[in-house]
Order: sequence, then structure tokens, then C-alpha cells
Amino acid sequence: MARRSNQKLKILYLLKILWENTDEENAMTLKDIIAELDRYGIPAERKSIYDDIDALRFFGIDVVSRRTRTTEYFIASRIFELAELKLLVDAVQCSKFITYKKSEELIKKISSFTSKHQAKLLQRQVYVADRVKTMNESIYYNVDRIYLAIAQNKQISFRYFEYTIDKEKKFRKNGERYITSPYALSWDNENYYLITFSEKYQDFTHYRVDKMSDIEITEQPRISLPDNEEFNIAEYSKKVFYMFGGEEKTVEMQFDNSLVNVVIDRFGQDVYLEKADESSFIMRAEVVVSPTFFSWVFQFGDKVKIINPKEVAQKYKEYLTETLSRY
Repeated sequence: MARRSNQKLKILYLLKILWENTDEENAMTLKDIIAELDRYGIPAERKSIYDDIDALRFFGIDVVSRRTRTTEYFIASRIFELAELKLLVDAVQCSKFITYKKSEELIKKISSFTSKHQAKLLQRQVYVADRVKTMNESIYYNVDRIYLAIAQNKQISFRYFEYTIDKEKKFRKNGERYITSPYALSWDNENYYLITFSEKYQDFTHYRVDKMSDIEITEQPRISLPDNEEFNIAEYSKKVFYMFGGEEKTVEMQFDNSLVNVVIDRFGQDVYLEKADESSFIMRAEVVVSPTFFSWVFQFGDKVKIINPKEVAQKYKEYLTETLSRY
């Protein structure tokens, strides 16, 4: 009686069998399919399988038949190509803000978009030994709640912590809740950052999402930006180095020609460039001046020079002098 009632589910189990077991390099014969259906308690005849395969094709499933010594069937195309799934797995495994546990869960879900044979290739993709991962498992729910607040144009409140040398959480402001107006989330330097607008400072501030706790959406609308300006996350990210705050300046710098690709990668193809001489060029861009900006400049040694404003060049000298004084 149970086997007969399973007939209503036959086409669903047929799709499951083809989805999990077949691809262009791994096909199934009708004999294989009938044997698999029997494992689920579903008896089937050849003609009914033909009819079900035609129904799956009509529904939009790309079931292909291939003639060898017998006729074999496989699913040829899927939502994602294998190369696309490999990219997604790479991104998950290399992402610092995704915990080991969540990485495993996500990769398992990504693997379900292909056959079990190709899923083994995904498991062997990129592995980064001793990869530093976040310890905060709640980051995924934090991100979801923040996006919801932005969509609803609401402020959020949360507690913010840092780790002590004993790896214990220590909440800032004695655990007092922060109240902010969220405007964007940015993935920068392998971390997720919340970008908010501060009414008090009339400027943007940043918070590491994995350091946020107990996020709540309030009933208060977000603070409007000055003059109702539009917030452009792409333009903002070009100016701010590793989400470190500071004073925004129009900075003019002279680079060696060998660094033109580095500059374009950082500031985009619309950045202002002009020839200085045969071996160098001038770059002009909006930059948030901070220690992380100076450390970015420092890595290029004598191949870069801050020209204007003069006070920024002076601050860079002071930064170098203070750094050298530690040695």
C-alpha cells in the first residue's frame, strides 16, 4: 500500500535522482534509474520513466539523453555552472568574517547545486591552512538585521565590544547601547563594516559587524544626510583606507609610472592622472587622511611622494619620524 502511494512522488524522486547523481560525465541508464527508484519504495516501468522525463523537460529541466551501448540520461545544465560554484566556494573559504562552522555549512549548501560527483571537486577547492576566522557566529544575523533596518529607513541600537588579551569580550561604554543611522555595509580588508551617519559629528562612522552584539531595530527613522545627498558606497570606499576615519582632503601625489595599475586599482578608472615627466605621473583624489592611508603610501617607498596639501605631507613626515623613533 505504501509503495503504491509513493507513485504520486515518483517524478519528484526521479528529479532528485538525476539531480544528485548525473552530470555530463556521469549519466544513468533506465536500469540504473529504476533501481534507484526502487530504493525509495517506488516501482516503475520503462514507459512511465520516458513519460516522466518528458514532463521534466517540459517543466524546464535540461535532461539530455545520450546513446552509447544503451541510452543514458543526465542533467546537462543547472542554475550555476561548476566554475561559478568553485568561485563561490573560494570566496567562502577565503573570507575571514565567515567562521569555520558556517564555512562548512555554506559549502555544503553550495554543493547541493550540482551532482555529488562534481561536489567532490568543490570540497577539494581552496584550503587556506591556519586561516584566521572570526569568532562571532552571530555576524550573519547581524548583517540580515542591518539590511532590514536600512530597507525600513530605521535607526538601530547595539552594544559594541572588543577582545581582551584573555580573549574575553569587553563591551565599550560599560555596555551602554549605541544608537546609529545605518546607511551601508562594506566588505573591506576582509571584514564587514557598518557605515553609519552621526548626527553629533555630521559625518560617517564605521563599526566592525562581527564586534556588534544585541542589534535591535528602533522605531526612530534614520537621520537624514546633509542636504539630502545620496550616499555612494563605491566612492566612499575609494577615499577611506581600511575603514579608518580621519579628515577628508583632496590629495595630490606623484607616482612612479610602474604604479599606475596600483593607483587605478585603488581609486578606479575615473581617477585624475596627468604626466609629470618621462618616469612619473600626478594623481589627484579625495582621501580620508589617517595612519592607514600613510601606511598604504609607505609601502611604495621612494616611488611615491605627497605633493599637496603641504600639511598632509608634513603629517606624513611626522608619521615616519614617530615610526622610526620606535627602533
